[in-house]
Amino acid sequence: MTAVNPTPAVSQSRANPDASIRAEGLVKTYPNGVQALNGLSFSVASGSVYALLGPNGAGKSTTVKILTTLSRANSGSATVAGIDVMRNPSAVRNVIGCVAQKSGVDANATGRENLRLQGRFYGLGGAALEDRITELLARFRLSEAADKIVRTFSGGMQRKLDIALGLIHQPAVLFLDEPTTGLDPEARAELWEEISRLSGQIGITILLTTHYLEEADRLAQLVGIVDRGRLVAEGTPEGLKSELRGDAVHVEFAQIEDESRVHAALAGVDGIAEIALEGAGVRARAQHGASAAPGVLAALDRAGIKAMSVRIARPSLDDVYLKHTGRSLRDAESETAAQTKGGKR
Repeated sequence: MTAVNPTPAVSQSRANPDASIRAEGLVKTYPNGVQALNGLSFSVASGSVYALLGPNGAGKSTTVKILTTLSRANSGSATVAGIDVMRNPSAVRNVIGCVAQKSGVDANATGRENLRLQGRFYGLGGAALEDRITELLARFRLSEAADKIVRTFSGGMQRKLDIALGLIHQPAVLFLDEPTTGLDPEARAELWEEISRLSGQIGITILLTTHYLEEADRLAQLVGIVDRGRLVAEGTPEGLKSELRGDAVHVEFAQIEDESRVHAALAGVDGIAEIALEGAGVRARAQHGASAAPGVLAALDRAGIKAMSVRIARPSLDDVYLKHTGRSLRDAESETAAQTKGGKR
């Protein structure tokens, strides 16, 4: 799929009558002048998992805040479960669950007490609430720890409890904003399993924001790649990757090299395109990576650039991101971090 501009995305959204979430032309500019969203449009089919993939600062969390009624767009429109988020925010809040980046649990209460309090916020009580708490504790494998103080939980257990809190009232739509950030690989894998089961077994619609490529690849039926507040590409993970023909060639250097020097060295290598530096290395595309690799290494050697290793890989979502934005996701993260440090965001 080619890059998507706001107009086609609006048309696509309106053409999907089964969408649980619709965002059309969302624009958000903060008082400090930072434009977080620049005409963002997408739709999410009922019962599916949709991943907004992009670096920190791309506009993902701002999108979630608007769709969950925690912020208002400067322009554009959005509906969740058929309800206009601008006109009827109270109704939206009753049909959604939201798990923010930072944990919302009370660390000094037990897991069961957290769930009970959350249920009462939604008007639940009595045996129905207790049954729901028992069900959720079992679903997230927290039954044995249910009556322990949450501050004794591991990070993965706390995140599971966060999601359970978001599901206490059986919402139609669940928003997960960077749900596995900061978790170790084992805890992340366990949470991925739970998210997959939520969609597959009970048919809840999930909007997931993430900067983890593997997370989007594994969990989402559709991925929307966000860059500087706009949707630049959208499709299934496999569909997006299949657009990229050939192989990715990754070369690691002995040290960080000058970008112009690397580009000059590789410019004359037949079949090499989309050259991009990544830290102490370079990534490029080749129709036949194994055949192109010797020429790449020879060209670098002639330029006095020492290569430590070379790797050939099939296209990934990071390659898709590079194609549509002109930089890797890692480079985009570094750019955002530098802007934040400099007070630009």
